[in-house]
Amino acid sequence: QVQLVESGGGLVQPGGTLKLSCAASGAIVGWHYMGWYRQAPGKQRELVARVFSSGSSELGDSAKGRFTISRDSAKNTLSLQMNDLKPEDTAAYYCKWVGLTNGPRYEFWGQGTQVTVSS
Repeated sequence: QVQLVESGGGLVQPGGTLKLSCAASGAIVGWHYMGWYRQAPGKQRELVARVFSSGSSELGDSAKGRFTISRDSAKNTLSLQMNDLKPEDTAAYYCKWVGLTNGPRYEFWGQGTQVTVSS
């Protein structure tokens, strides 16, 4: 099992900033990627950004130019710096971990953290 603990969500005004963090722990043998996804009411969950063990990263269209994803290897923590937030960024944000554990599962999700952008 892999446990993902997310933090950093909240209410922010348009144009504001937030930083989300996700700490991974548990029976980790190796990892393939960690990422942030979001889901707004009535919409499908979508990729925000993810980072691969190779060092490469992928940004969703919504994140390009405004969000930065990073990972602290020593702390096994994933961060998402979100700048210039817009009302359409309002959603529940979920951390995802994919990799190798000592069990049958290879994909884990955090419980989600709410981001609300409103004046």
